[in-house]
Amino acid sequence: MIAVLLPPTLGAATRLPDLHRRLPEVGAGAVRPEVGGDELPPHAARYVARASLEINRLVAADAPTALVAEGDAGPLLGAVGAAQRAAHRPVFGYVLVDAFLPQPGSADRAGLVRSQSPEGGAVPPGADSGAPRPGEPPAYRTELLPVAADWPDAPCAYLLTDPAFAHVARLAAMRGWTVRETDPDGAAAALAELLVGLRGMS
Repeated sequence: MIAVLLPPTLGAATRLPDLHRRLPEVGAGAVRPEVGGDELPPHAARYVARASLEINRLVAADAPTALVAEGDAGPLLGAVGAAQRAAHRPVFGYVLVDAFLPQPGSADRAGLVRSQSPEGGAVPPGADSGAPRPGEPPAYRTELLPVAADWPDAPCAYLLTDPAFAHVARLAAMRGWTVRETDPDGAAAALAELLVGLRGMS
């Protein structure tokens, strides 16, 4: 069982830098692909392509694999999963970590934030207007994201370590996903528990 830890987009720092080292301590293998080059448009397509190439390089084709996406990689999880299916790689589950959820139909990041934030809740600067946040390329927030029409094709779960995403975690629970809340120190154990549960459901 291998957990592929997809990092945030645009080279943003992970909030859980020790996760790939701590997962083996609790009985789950892990790899963290190096994904880059998505600072140029089309940002999402470049991320998905690079992530898929890295997964093919790092993970044996017959290894039971779970895809774990953090931050802005979350909405791309369906597209990365579709690429794995095209490569005949079994994906037994998906976990989102402090991330907005993939959404059916054409959507952009600004639209995801608006639709998945609580009514009257705080929206990150620029997200509601589509304007880039500091350090982001122009049009990153308003680029249409790739759609995987048949996603999810495997069980899903949500790991909440940042209270700012509590509403999104509730939306995940409303979809019937397993949700675990923990602090960053407990993330490895909570993720391993989620992975075992997903493996048992597949």
